[in-house]
Amino acid sequence: MAINAYTQKEILKGNVPEKRSNGMDAFFSPESFYKLSSIMHNKTVMSGSYLFWEGDAADHLYYVKKGRVKLTKTTDSGNKMTLYLHHAGDLFGQMDPFQTNTQTFNAEVIEDAEFGIIEQKDLELLLWQHRDLAIAFMKWMGVMHRMTQSKFRDLMLYGKTGALCSLLIRLCNSYGVQQGNMIRIDKKMNNSEMAEMIGATRESVNRLLNDMRKEDVINIEHGTIFVKDVAYLRQICKCENCPLEVCRV
Repeated sequence: MAINAYTQKEILKGNVPEKRSNGMDAFFSPESFYKLSSIMHNKTVMSGSYLFWEGDAADHLYYVKKGRVKLTKTTDSGNKMTLYLHHAGDLFGQMDPFQTNTQTFNAEVIEDAEFGIIEQKDLELLLWQHRDLAIAFMKWMGVMHRMTQSKFRDLMLYGKTGALCSLLIRLCNSYGVQQGNMIRIDKKMNNSEMAEMIGATRESVNRLLNDMRKEDVINIEHGTIFVKDVAYLRQICKCENCPLEVCRV
């Protein structure tokens, strides 16, 4: 039986655990979020575990209360690509209401996490009952599809350099902090992790980052990336000025 994840008073005042990201705030009002919260049941998952595997039934949505999870795709050659990084405040899942579907990604928990899980049958009933929530949910689904399209665009159209530039912009939007004339990315990511996100090798990412340092586009200090020239990154990846809820990791 589902339990209320938060009280209505807490949500309407904004007193929910950790910060809700633009992934939720852009679509769901506090009232709509409360309705979704009312059908969530809690689940705690340790780092290194999987929420679901590619090919499993896609009949749940997941709201991240704390922790982080990455969605990966395995290629025909056996390589793993990371397509999304979700953190506290994100809602994710491939569930399509009123029809059956299967997962096309793996969901790996990379930091001890707590989730609010929404079952398909409960969501379908809620959408039937509340037109405002149904409209917000359709907007959310549309942007999630657009985000996927934009990431595949980066991977396929502008080469590894364009894909890396796009990734750096997304990291700035998701974890960036303005520091003078630079943007400090407060999420340390090694070259292997970045390579996994753009379908490249660690050596290729290392070379491309060194080239950007020589061009004075970025600086790296103790593993932290500072972006000095965002305009250069946008030019290389043919930036389409997507809204922040789309241009994120």
